[in-house]
Amino acid sequence: MKKNIAIIMGGFSSEYKISLKSGNVVFETLNPEKYNAYRIHIFKDKWVYVDTDHNEYPIDKNDFSVTVKNRKITFDCVFNAIHGSPGEDGFMQGYFELINMPHTSSGMYQAAVTFNKRDCLSVLKPYGIKTAESFYLNLGDPINEDAIIEKVGLPCFVKANKAGSSFGITKVYKKETLQSAIQNSFKEDDEIIIESFLDGIEVSVGVISYRGETKVLPITEIVTDNDFFDYQAKYLGESQEITPARLTKEQEKKVNTIAKNVYEILKMKGFSRSEYIFKNGEPHLLEINTVPGLTKESILPQQALAAGITLEELFENAIETALLSN
Repeated sequence: MKKNIAIIMGGFSSEYKISLKSGNVVFETLNPEKYNAYRIHIFKDKWVYVDTDHNEYPIDKNDFSVTVKNRKITFDCVFNAIHGSPGEDGFMQGYFELINMPHTSSGMYQAAVTFNKRDCLSVLKPYGIKTAESFYLNLGDPINEDAIIEKVGLPCFVKANKAGSSFGITKVYKKETLQSAIQNSFKEDDEIIIESFLDGIEVSVGVISYRGETKVLPITEIVTDNDFFDYQAKYLGESQEITPARLTKEQEKKVNTIAKNVYEILKMKGFSRSEYIFKNGEPHLLEINTVPGLTKESILPQQALAAGITLEELFENAIETALLSN
């Protein structure tokens, strides 16, 4: 009997348009002989099922069901394609775990801690995971530019603490532009993290739960003529994403081991994509994404393809793993 799969997409953050693209790719890719796929849009003002004619039907939040033409539809599993809040920060995970609904992403704690860059790096540091030097600011804190520069140096990166897709990030070269960069980040979040610039090879490493095992996918090297891997580089073609990355065997082994360790230390499941920069030959962790982009051009699907895993196999494995683990 075919399973009913709710593909949640949209969300509350600046990433909602990217999420809609990812969700639609999942919808178009799932095998209709195995699954009945339903597109569910999650926004602050509405949770709705959207049919192929763009009709909208409200979701009953009591049990995450929908009634269409007097027929109640319930779901066997949720495929999470929401980048940012509330799909990547633990809120949807907590809701689904409360109503005992299988879902494809990491658990509530794992989503929450990885979405908070500051907390994630703090949790991992005792395990020897290397990171950039950092300085934290909350909205309303006094801003001591000299203290910031003394700690992290110049250039540095000013980042919104809880945001993705490079929203709220500025590379700062001089003291005079630090204040405007901080205000830019505060537009996305009330917490920010300011990090030292790491000059080295940047790579993205996909780690997934695949057929009962933790699998590290072929590594992607990020090469961009832009100042950094910003929104334009990620989504508007202003970068090269080279898979497999041009690393030595030693570099590849190091970053693979660290990425797998991070996944297992945090007891993650489902998809993850973490970013590293090599400094003095050692991978330094930048951040972890638990709901990475899932379009055909996105990094994780590229990596899966390089590992011989099609999009259909990638998405089906996520669903079947979620069903087995519930």
